[in-house]
Amino acid sequence: MIIVCQSCATRLQVDEDKSPTRPFNVRCPKCNTTVRSDATHTASDQGALGVGESPSTEHKRYEPATAPAYQSDTATSETGNDSSTEDAIRTMLTLLNKGVNGKVDNPGARPSWDCRKVLICTSEPHRDLVARRLTESGYQVYVAADTRQAVETMRSNQLDIVLLESQFDPTEQGSVFVVREVNVLRPAQRRRLFFVLVSPALRTMDMHSAFLNNVNSVVNINDLEDLPRILDVALREYNELYREFNGAFNLAAL
Repeated sequence: MIIVCQSCATRLQVDEDKSPTRPFNVRCPKCNTTVRSDATHTASDQGALGVGESPSTEHKRYEPATAPAYQSDTATSETGNDSSTEDAIRTMLTLLNKGVNGKVDNPGARPSWDCRKVLICTSEPHRDLVARRLTESGYQVYVAADTRQAVETMRSNQLDIVLLESQFDPTEQGSVFVVREVNVLRPAQRRRLFFVLVSPALRTMDMHSAFLNNVNSVVNINDLEDLPRILDVALREYNELYREFNGAFNLAAL
């Protein structure tokens, strides 16, 4: 019997012959969270995890469904630029921004025209608030409605930030699959992705909790209104940490 911790995605092997027939609690050895035996049983049997495949690889006869870009009510559509055109423009500007030796002029700063791409994987009640606040602050926002969209977007886009809530698509164990996509990244790719956990219990910017949950930062649900400012501080500290490293490898700040 497999029980998946909803907090850190650790899979716990439980001997069914020795376990009680009624629902019971176990303690996760990694994050010390109490996990109910029936909390993920249904999803484990019926969801993608039960058959060992990612949601993005099931039903291959269907076209991949990536998360759509968020458009606020006040956003205008007069420019007519799609994401591919915007990416091409950013690429050209990046090349123009490099010096004669092909080096980034200032590895410690991100160009103002280069909007950060963020994927939002939260429960529906918080989705619009997070997307609207980040869009207003100049982020390029993608909103995943389910696990399939989240996984496909992570694989097909060069994202800067992934924002994950533990209650994202609980039926298909969405948080487990998003965490898995992050964990399989190569170190060079992982350093270029800022992974944020949205939690109802953990304190915002608690670095110890972030370390235990294998994320870069933690944001409490009650602080989502101030999310842009929180991200600015967290990213500034992260870029400062990797300033010399980015300079040595000719990388712009995240």
